Amino acid sequence: MQALVIAAHGSHLNPDASDPTYAHADTIRETGAFDEVREAFWKEEPHFREVIRTLESDEVFVVPLFISEGYFTEQVIPRELRLDDWDPEKWDSDGTSASQATLEATDVGKTIHYCGPVGTHDAMTDVIVQRAETAMEDPDVGEGVGLSVVGHGTDRNENSAKAIEYHSDRIADRDRFDEVKALFMDEEPEVDDVTDYFESDDIVVVPLFIADGYHTQEDIPEDMGLTEDYRLGWDVPAAVDGHRIWYTGAVGTEDLMADVVLERAADAGADIGDAREAVRELAASAAEAGTDSSPEPNAGAGAGD
Repeated sequence: MQALVIAAHGSHLNPDASDPTYAHADTIRETGAFDEVREAFWKEEPHFREVIRTLESDEVFVVPLFISEGYFTEQVIPRELRLDDWDPEKWDSDGTSASQATLEATDVGKTIHYCGPVGTHDAMTDVIVQRAETAMEDPDVGEGVGLSVVGHGTDRNENSAKAIEYHSDRIADRDRFDEVKALFMDEEPEVDDVTDYFESDDIVVVPLFIADGYHTQEDIPEDMGLTEDYRLGWDVPAAVDGHRIWYTGAVGTEDLMADVVLERAADAGADIGDAREAVRELAASAAEAGTDSSPEPNAGAGAGD
């Protein structure tokens, strides 16, 4: 038997923070690829510390629903899961290349395949592009359009910026959008000055966050000048400095994120059959029908992204 654990941050303050985790888990559960699928959180129940002990499967694939390699993925999650002999060097990563490490949870006799975070997987590039398509309701979006991938950024962890820059570079290499730029909240270049970095009339802004919360629904919209007060909402697109800003909300709410979780598990050796194809078809159908599960970009705010 094989099990999948999706490990996410969660929030004590924002009840919606865990919604993407449950949504993607439900999607994967419906494919039947795993005998068991569990959600686990740092700030909510069920907690990281207990989740493996609730599983019957002997082989467990743990996929962190986080954007970057860093404190949570390298220290908190392995510690709370009680993974024997864990060391970040087992990932042999440069900050964006973590794949998986196979470890033992000896107290319960289970083999744990601990995967890198979803945010650094190559498949995330497709999710960002899909997010832009969803925002502009155009499957061919690109020509005449600029794309900004926005991250938190921090001087405390250089890997925080690496994931954003990595996917921005990959998208730029495709020559689909006229301009592609990585911007940040807490380091240069800053998202506050988004219009300074683009000549395109239309700019799609995709925050590389897992869930919508106060960063994506309060800070970034106000910082970009979409609204003076997030509580009043904003237009999509919004007119700012002679440009039209198409702000999408957190990329982690995109239906295609379930595919990235599956890719991480498959890279670690999980037998997922045709689950990826099923998830991609569901995501494409939802986008085509206009029933994408992601929230409206100006639908409110809270902590937890």
